[in-house]
Amino acid sequence: MTSPEERINYLDHAATTPVRREVLEKMLPYFSEKFGNPSSLYSLAGEGRYGIDEARELTADVLGSRSSEIVFTGGGSESNNLAIKGTAALRSSTTGHILTTAIEHHAVIHPVEQLEKLGYESTYIGVDETGRVDPDEFAAAVRPDTFLASVMLVNNEVGTIQDVAAIAQKTREAAKQVGGEILIHTDAVQGAGKLSLDVNVLNVDLMSLSGHKIYGPKGAGVLYVRRGVELEPLIAGGGQERQRRSGTENVASIVGFGESLRLAEAERASSNLKMTDLSTRLIEGVSERIPDSFFNGSRTHRVPEISNFSFPGVEGEPILLGLDFKGIAASSGSACSSASLEPSHVLLAMGVSPELAVGSVRISLGRETTEADIDDVLQALSDVLGQLATFPSAKN
Repeated sequence: MTSPEERINYLDHAATTPVRREVLEKMLPYFSEKFGNPSSLYSLAGEGRYGIDEARELTADVLGSRSSEIVFTGGGSESNNLAIKGTAALRSSTTGHILTTAIEHHAVIHPVEQLEKLGYESTYIGVDETGRVDPDEFAAAVRPDTFLASVMLVNNEVGTIQDVAAIAQKTREAAKQVGGEILIHTDAVQGAGKLSLDVNVLNVDLMSLSGHKIYGPKGAGVLYVRRGVELEPLIAGGGQERQRRSGTENVASIVGFGESLRLAEAERASSNLKMTDLSTRLIEGVSERIPDSFFNGSRTHRVPEISNFSFPGVEGEPILLGLDFKGIAASSGSACSSASLEPSHVLLAMGVSPELAVGSVRISLGRETTEADIDDVLQALSDVLGQLATFPSAKN
């Protein structure tokens, strides 16, 4: 294990990111000097309201939306739950059909499964070996009672990008043909700072975002809700967020979210160039040093920040422990399920065998990642896999 004074080579940015100094500095006054409850009428409360309003405007600017369409939540999971359960609850009865994919985050899959227990039906569309959904196949599953389609923008385990705009267009056309009406939701948590989040280009009605994936605070998220879309709130109470999410606002974290999203969007183009170079160095290095490895995902339709590899004959856990011993933090997939010994549902859906799926490692890059960090993890992987007798080969 690394000593406290040693720098950790952190390569798990898809799980969470550190709060940026600029973001923290903007948040700090709202813990102390500007601590008022935004719902109150006096001037101290007005400072909190101003902070929230500014964050809402910043978020709307990035999404190309109205500020009134931005709902602040406690994070990406809550946003997904509100989108799914909130639309379902307004139906006249507990019937209806939800369309989604087999590789969604559990914060989408589990709410859908909860609704299934209440009588709703769902269809999970599969993906190809790169993790991509066929828009025509997705749209073909629309039924007259399909009221919601949920497709993630970027997969959190393999980094594959879905053509959400094409899927949305074809799905809406299919709904019209069968006389139904459908809402389109996208979990864009892993897309922020990497891709355009313009909700009009993506053609979505609902979009989930999370602050701690973009160097903002944990416990802050957003659900974009297109004007005219009605939701039954998950949390009832004081009627904050235009009656869509009650509870005294987490002002400091909301302010931090807005600033982190602004910075992520401003730096998106330059960051993509850097991440692409580092990702190429990583993928080529793994292929050269560990020829028996497998790259999981798309080579073209992907964000460069996330790379996923499988190593035959060895499970992911001993690899991660070996990397951790060398001061490198990586993961085996979603942070929400990384403690599970079960193979990734994402990799299984892509046709990866269970034996290979349990030997997967996700390496996700961040704004502080350097070429030296990539070289470090390449050497560490070679060393760790070389020490595991069951692994076929790893070249130093």
